Amino acid sequence: MIIEVKVPVLPESVSEATLMTWNKKVGDYVARDENLIDLETDKVVLELPAAEAGVITEIVIGDGAVVVAGQVIAKIDTAAKAGETPAAQTAQAAPAAAAASTAQSGVAMPAAAKLAAEKGVDVAAVQGSGRDGRVLKEDVQSAPAAAAGSPNKTFSTVTVSAPAIQIAGDRPEQRVPMSRLRQRVAERLLQSQSENAILTTFNEVNMQPVMDLRNRYKDKFEKENGVKLGFMSFFVKATIAALKKFPVVNASIDGNDIVYHGYFDIGVAIGSPRGLVVPILRNADQMSFADIEKQIAEFAVKAKDGKLALEDLTGGTFSVTNGGTFGSMMSTPIINPPQAAILGMHATRERAVVENGQVVVRPMMYLALSYDHRLIDGREAVLTLVTIKEALEDPARLVLDI
Repeated sequence: MIIEVKVPVLPESVSEATLMTWNKKVGDYVARDENLIDLETDKVVLELPAAEAGVITEIVIGDGAVVVAGQVIAKIDTAAKAGETPAAQTAQAAPAAAAASTAQSGVAMPAAAKLAAEKGVDVAAVQGSGRDGRVLKEDVQSAPAAAAGSPNKTFSTVTVSAPAIQIAGDRPEQRVPMSRLRQRVAERLLQSQSENAILTTFNEVNMQPVMDLRNRYKDKFEKENGVKLGFMSFFVKATIAALKKFPVVNASIDGNDIVYHGYFDIGVAIGSPRGLVVPILRNADQMSFADIEKQIAEFAVKAKDGKLALEDLTGGTFSVTNGGTFGSMMSTPIINPPQAAILGMHATRERAVVENGQVVVRPMMYLALSYDHRLIDGREAVLTLVTIKEALEDPARLVLDI
């Protein structure tokens, strides 16, 4: 029996997806629930498992295509067994179809094969960068002159993790399509700057008390909880303490209304191979330090593996981003709409400061709070940041909730 593999129903607000790389080729046996291909949306990457076991007889749509829910992208013969060659497979001898469905080394994908034909490139002479050596469109675009049969220019190909860079003389250029996530990030950043009256206020915090507390208890904490005690849990706790004092900073604008949230869903910015993602710590005020650290660690692993679900990224009443991880000393973070504010952390550096009339060296960090001035006045913004600073410089406040 031949069954169709269709694009599943996509998450709410997602209209289309991009096929990434097929994990199987025509003639391969696939087990039930085995992942056939990942679908990239502008928010998450979804796996498409096989509904039934069988042999793939046709791959209708190849890597990189844009698809919508319900679209047929492949066919599986459920009657065929592993190692058998289904009859339908023999009917697919056309080069284009073969290119779309194979993962064998040196074989071009459809877009690559078409471009190669137009440019007169011998795909057999092109080193493929796709799975199992498949030749991608970018490989053909950056093919050396010898492969393209054009002796008029001298090109060299530099091997990088992204599609190859074509070099003509000493002025290299690389053109790659934006991922859906990057497109979405760009769209939201422009939306934030065009729709919000963004203003940023700064302060600095002496990190010595937090560092001392962490160094004192980190080993015991890790032994008891199975996770390291990081700095982010302190910042999340300090942020929640400030938001409780100034609820408007945890609010959002909806049309002509102000929505005050009686909960604290804190977004934590995490870098991933696909770009910046902001998973949400839901009801973070009810989480312990260990809960926060465990959840952030889990999000980091999911982000690295592309396994974040839509529900991990949806919502949020306030965000925290740590540019200090990469060495940033100061920045003006951009609000993640519809939120009204975001806290920016930065690198901790030893600096000379004055305490009680004496110059001393302390590990200092600059903090930045960007806020929507339509909703939040300067007073509330500044006092929010001061509250965060005070909580971090006297972390016992976080335990005593004062």
